[in-house]
Amino acid sequence: MAYKEETCSDYLELEPENASFCDLFRLLWVRDCGKIGGYVRCGDWKEEQREFNYRWLIFISLFVQKCFIHFKTPMAKAGSTVEMWLNTLSANGNLIQLFFNSLKGKIVRPEESKFTSVLGNLDKRVDLDSKIGHNDSRYNSSLSLMASKLSYESDVFIRNVMEFLGSYNFWNEFQKRYATEAFLFHDTTSNPDLIVIAFRGTRPFDADAWCTDVDFSWLELKDIGKIHSGFMKALGLTKNKDFPKELEQGNDQPQLAYYAIREMLRELMRKNEACKIIITGHSLGGALAILFVSALAIHGEALMMDRIEGVYTFGQPRVGDEKFGKFMEEKLGVHDVKYLRYVYCNDMVPRMPFDDKTLLFKHFGTCIYFNSCYKGKIVAEEPNKNYLSILWFMPKMMNAVWELVRSFIIPYTRGPDYEEGWLLKMFRVIGLMIPGLSAHGPQDYDNLTRIGYLHIPHHIGSLHLPHHIPKANNQQDHKFD
Repeated sequence: MAYKEETCSDYLELEPENASFCDLFRLLWVRDCGKIGGYVRCGDWKEEQREFNYRWLIFISLFVQKCFIHFKTPMAKAGSTVEMWLNTLSANGNLIQLFFNSLKGKIVRPEESKFTSVLGNLDKRVDLDSKIGHNDSRYNSSLSLMASKLSYESDVFIRNVMEFLGSYNFWNEFQKRYATEAFLFHDTTSNPDLIVIAFRGTRPFDADAWCTDVDFSWLELKDIGKIHSGFMKALGLTKNKDFPKELEQGNDQPQLAYYAIREMLRELMRKNEACKIIITGHSLGGALAILFVSALAIHGEALMMDRIEGVYTFGQPRVGDEKFGKFMEEKLGVHDVKYLRYVYCNDMVPRMPFDDKTLLFKHFGTCIYFNSCYKGKIVAEEPNKNYLSILWFMPKMMNAVWELVRSFIIPYTRGPDYEEGWLLKMFRVIGLMIPGLSAHGPQDYDNLTRIGYLHIPHHIGSLHLPHHIPKANNQQDHKFD
């Protein structure tokens, strides 16, 4: 099924840059958003969209985006300062040594090849667990998680870790900037060879990426369903709300992620007819990973779909409605593409945007859920699917306390590889105030791929084979021989 422009049957477009903060409050009492100006656009404003709950969520999305836009420059400067300070501290050994080096005028400057992001400082592990071999069912998940972590780092840093094929920065036509990053690497130790594409997630101080995350805009494609257009914009949606099968991109033009990566894969497949493809990402990167595959399915890229070994996402937000989910499950099943969506405990991001009668966003595929003891379950949906349930407030708070306590004892129970530094411990403290925030970091996702108590049978995640997946609110431990 090839997508054509006329299949865009409906849409909701939020444009916070066209509104003042005062303008936004009109949303709360004007039932027809089509009359409020140029910052809420839609194809067909339906009666349910006039309800206060719907307008309230639009208001929240626009308000938060406006805040990020307003603080974009200070956030970027703060991020650069924090990264430089963390890397300088690391280069000098510790705070005390840095102090003495500064007195001597001999501060050690961080090497470019060892300079890491804020997230890289939270979890400095860059090697796969030596106990996980190619025949281990956890290998592809572990490889994908490591690639997802490295996607936050610089080209120079990544080159020192793996067989690097390239890192790329792609254009977002709506933000008018290079905002979508991905890198490719080649795992020649596998049989067959693996080409891994890792989409970068949201950096803590990247205001534009946060705007993409909280943008509740959607685009409805005929016979396919509604898709989160904030993520589609990052992937390569054009200004005309078009996503054509082919798009001419000259060498002197900004490259859009989907089309550029697809062309790279075509070339790599021509050079290596036996290779398989893995697509992965953490957070926003996970959303882009599964939407990249959805674009291939929409455009009828059967040959490339057949070469995809799997899609592995970590802390991925919802990307579409139930109709879109059914479309994707059918396409993934036809091409035997394994799709595993990993969720750690109370991570708040996989529970966004809300799955309710107002927004209608829903997950699809197989959820691999791990609790704070890294015990895994295979479920259709993670517990507390919308995060804000009052009934879950105390359990989330108690779990946040346990995660902070665990950060001090885990190196003694699991070994020095699991030691958590002072920065991550501070992040755990913030998690006491916003339960589920620190659970989104890379450390816990890395831990669950290494020590997670769950063997995943080969057929799990392959949607062409029927298998029962229990609901999360009635979960039982799964044990496999």
